[in-house]
Amino acid sequence: MLNCHYYLFNIGFFVSHLEHSLRILPDFPVADKHPHTLTTHGKNRVDNYYWMRDDERKNQQVLAHLQAENTYCDNQLAAIKPLQNTLFEELKGRIVKDDNTVPVKDGKYWYHSEVRGDDEYSRHFRSTNINASDKHLLLDVNILAAGFDFYELGEVAISPSEQVLAYSQDVEGRRIYTVHFKDILSGELLDDVLENTEGQVVWANDNKTLFYVRKDEQTLLGFQVFRHTLGSAQSEDVLVYEESDRSFYMGLGKSRDESLILIDLASTETNDTYVLDANKPLGEFTQLIPREEGHEFDVDKLNDTFYIVTNWQAKNFRLMTATSDTVANKSQWVEHTAHRDDVLLEDVETFNDFLVLTEREQGQTRFVIINKQGQRRKLEFDDPCYYAAVAMNPEPNTSHARIYYSSLTTPGTLYNVNLETGDKAVLKQQQVLGDFNADNYTSERLFIKARDGVSVPVSIVYRQDTFNKDGTNPLFQYGYGAYGYTIDPNFSSSSLSLLDRGFVYVIAHVRGGEMLGRHWYEQGKMQHKQNSFNDFIDVTKALIAQGYCSANKVFASGGSAGGLLMGAVLNQAPELYLGVGSHVPFLDVLTTMLDESIPLTTNEYDEWGNPNDEQYYKVIEAYSPYDNISAQAYPHILVTTGLHDSQVQYWEPMKWVAKMREYKTDNNILVFKTDMDAGHGGASGRFKSLEEKALEIAFFIGLLNT
Repeated sequence: MLNCHYYLFNIGFFVSHLEHSLRILPDFPVADKHPHTLTTHGKNRVDNYYWMRDDERKNQQVLAHLQAENTYCDNQLAAIKPLQNTLFEELKGRIVKDDNTVPVKDGKYWYHSEVRGDDEYSRHFRSTNINASDKHLLLDVNILAAGFDFYELGEVAISPSEQVLAYSQDVEGRRIYTVHFKDILSGELLDDVLENTEGQVVWANDNKTLFYVRKDEQTLLGFQVFRHTLGSAQSEDVLVYEESDRSFYMGLGKSRDESLILIDLASTETNDTYVLDANKPLGEFTQLIPREEGHEFDVDKLNDTFYIVTNWQAKNFRLMTATSDTVANKSQWVEHTAHRDDVLLEDVETFNDFLVLTEREQGQTRFVIINKQGQRRKLEFDDPCYYAAVAMNPEPNTSHARIYYSSLTTPGTLYNVNLETGDKAVLKQQQVLGDFNADNYTSERLFIKARDGVSVPVSIVYRQDTFNKDGTNPLFQYGYGAYGYTIDPNFSSSSLSLLDRGFVYVIAHVRGGEMLGRHWYEQGKMQHKQNSFNDFIDVTKALIAQGYCSANKVFASGGSAGGLLMGAVLNQAPELYLGVGSHVPFLDVLTTMLDESIPLTTNEYDEWGNPNDEQYYKVIEAYSPYDNISAQAYPHILVTTGLHDSQVQYWEPMKWVAKMREYKTDNNILVFKTDMDAGHGGASGRFKSLEEKALEIAFFIGLLNT
């Protein structure tokens, strides 16, 4: 890593070139307007850009406009292309080219992956010992991905006999997976091919029967479970379960003791589970616990005990146990770990002689190890803000567990934890090439009061020798705030390119996430969604007031539901930000939530509200970014998406950009880039994806002092 003064010098160098170049070009794409009237609850909305929706991705007018936007983006940002290239090499240069995971034991074998040189993808191996001295190649993803512009390996599932490997792949970015099978000993592919799946494969214990979820081709929702017999055609597969309520996501799993195959159903506020004896795959799935609206739970089984993390009479969840005879009746469950108002119970990992609970108090994760005698031992960490999670532990018969840990200043670290003593031993820590030294950086955890008096947690990191709390530093603020998903403060080597250039990096843990417990999520969704936007804006204002940054050098970024956050914040407080990055953004909330043919819409009703109900129509209408664009000045904006995105359709940002160009009153930069090969997750491959990060970082740096 180069000296920070060199970085600051180069910022000035690039800015001097950008002052004459990073201005809006006169030939930005102007979209055709074709008025389309949408009527709901007796109210008309005219959408001039509704025509941009093309489910087939084949409309030549649409594709031509996307290409025009890409060309305009490239031309507009040509002045910072050298900086982008420099940043890409910088990001790439921190990554160890030859790397491998720590082998993990599952059954008779140890499994690990390796990546070499400039390869974009990993090779997967197994061996009979932890040293991998006799490693056997299972999959070379580089070979599988050859010839595809996009490639994602889904799930790899080994048969109980450990002789056949099933793997799923997505070559479009739409999260529609095809499953293939490979004889491990011979290396030959089997004739079996399963199309249009969710990507999961669960083997029955007979080694020839397996189950998978098939997708609805229109909505892309998994709604059917099929049974497949190895050696037969997919057309002969048997439908064993179909979910009629399209508000549920569907997944498959196997119990910890591998005695049960599970169909897991989850909507925003309700769970359901069906089970089948893994030794009797021709039997029928039966409901484990009666479905009850508002009952959220996660269940697993080890030996004779079911472990149920449930919100039944427990907003922040509690742990209950049951037997096969009592699991269907909540009144017969036995409480193992009680509900607490100030502690969120997130998960339980079961071992033969131990349990490991994942809990969160005041936003901080901790683990509680419980032995057979009921004695509890807390496992905590020292950083002011961090991320930690139970890693892969396939074998329940062990006295050790692997824990993953990372903080804003600590690279990802895999610990082996002695469950009897709580002692931690480092198995591996992410290596960061260059002159990275964690001691050069400081992280903080703040609580900032929002306008309604509620304290919002904020994670901050900066480089000590470039930070002065005098209101001069540039600031990058990230947020998400939806689905109860917590954005933990994790280490990111790419953020070093901002920190070493004097940026303060901030994560605003706004309501809608679950950092402070279940109530934190509930206060940021449906009729309370405005709280997410208020929190983000109020955090920015407070950081400016407290001297963490210059009021003229604030940047913000978010993706997907975080892109919705960006869209709403742009409408409500555009004056606070110099530049904003909005990636695969959910922006046309009202129109999308009124159209059940759009993938995933029905699953989202409990998150945003169903606008077919006039009450929620009004709630969404008040903040929907596309519907609230107005004639005002907006900051510089970079928007990115993927043509094949199945989560947030490409036309949402496309329409939003077209309308923004029509309304905004400023001469600031608005650029829109579509990856014509990618989906919701962006570019595939470990290096190609860095190009997108380099683009945003270069965009923000290039705006300083322009």
